[in-house]
Amino acid sequence: MVARSFGGTGLCCSFPPGQERRRETHRMSSRAARRVRTYALAMNVFSRSVSGRRILITGAARGIGAALARRLHERGARIAVVGLEPELLAQVAAACGDAPWSACDVRSRPQVDAVVEMAVDRLGGLDVVVANAGVAAQLPLAGGDPDVFERINAVNVLGTYYTVRAAAPHISHPGGYAVVIASLAAAVHAPLLAAYSASKAAVEVLGNTLRVELRPSGARCGVAYFAELDTDMTSRGFGTEAAAALLRGSGLHRVATLEAGVTALERGIARRSRRIVAPGWVRPVLPLRMAVQPLLDRRFQRGLAEALRIARSEHPPLTTPQPVDQP
Repeated sequence: MVARSFGGTGLCCSFPPGQERRRETHRMSSRAARRVRTYALAMNVFSRSVSGRRILITGAARGIGAALARRLHERGARIAVVGLEPELLAQVAAACGDAPWSACDVRSRPQVDAVVEMAVDRLGGLDVVVANAGVAAQLPLAGGDPDVFERINAVNVLGTYYTVRAAAPHISHPGGYAVVIASLAAAVHAPLLAAYSASKAAVEVLGNTLRVELRPSGARCGVAYFAELDTDMTSRGFGTEAAAALLRGSGLHRVATLEAGVTALERGIARRSRRIVAPGWVRPVLPLRMAVQPLLDRRFQRGLAEALRIARSEHPPLTTPQPVDQP
């Protein structure tokens, strides 16, 4: 027999062991059922929240931009996509119900202004902008090519600024929302990634400032922080001899699924979240960045000298080819 007391009443009742096990199994099943119902309700809320929203996504020809466009279209959002690779972009647009699309070099302010107006005209307004376009490449600060630093920041910083600048008047209404794609690299910094980290730290600043400036209109802004996701940018950016030497034995290069990033963005857009992270372990790192950085510095020392030597003679292209002529 299993005795159970009923707290505060002084009463005690005994159940046969088999009956007690059945009661416990029933309680566990009930809890599991409640979790399933809660998850289903949450996903339904996300779907309702995204459905009908008019959303512009930059950098949407491949990677997380393309996957996000498809996901939001499935949820009932009205999508416009822009990017650099017309053939891929047309395929994404076709998969999103023949969504409006346009090629755009985000380094060019006139081009960005034009595609935002195109999206507003074709969608009948704008509720959400996702400033996703970005590039990366390894760069040793001492002995590296300064042109790489300038090109990365032209896309990641100026491109994000031009995008939110052009879109802000259209999303400045209750329910409006902007997402800027920063990175975990905005918070903690690795060797050979100074150009990328600096650009993403600037994107974080743009997002945090825009959030304050949008508040009087009722619109919001979120900043997305991703670790390495399974995208072309990650495979190309880390697919160098210098990166292999740096990461060898460090155990620090763990690639999360693209699905994790897309789901986080979907949830963040539905909730108009202040902060979006993927994978989940990134969240506690952000407020601890000052403590994490020295630990990271020590982990990279093992292969650093060899990685720097290789990087000074290795000249990989940007992760997304850019037009040759500057805008």
